[in-house]
Amino acid sequence: MRARPFFHRQTEGIRITVRPSFLREQSRPGAAQFVFAYHVRIENVGDQAAQLLTRRWNIHDDVGEDTQVEGEGVVGEQPVIAPGRVHEYRSFCVLKSESGWMEGEYRFVRADGSRFDAIIPRFQLAAADAAPD
Repeated sequence: MRARPFFHRQTEGIRITVRPSFLREQSRPGAAQFVFAYHVRIENVGDQAAQLLTRRWNIHDDVGEDTQVEGEGVVGEQPVIAPGRVHEYRSFCVLKSESGWMEGEYRFVRADGSRFDAIIPRFQLAAADAAPD
């Protein structure tokens, strides 16, 4: 079995790692519905706690559609991540083609009120490259 790829980026002491996967059993290629899950690990490798306030995703579908999704927190939470701590979650998206990509940023605030955007690295979504389940 082939290992699934992962993508990571560090910004302002926050390391974001994303591991996407194709959900073959939930997809309907004949109806142009390709479902991808992505596991996100947000690790505070800095020396100050930070609270995740908002997210912004750019989703590119290889049929030529681009979508932007913005909102508060992640999966209903606005976690405070202390130094050395990790917050993980899983979510999904549906594309009309069997490939595309996602990228974006999380807006954080520190106890002193300073705000910054942690970059979510661009990661590829590709049904053809999916490891067998």
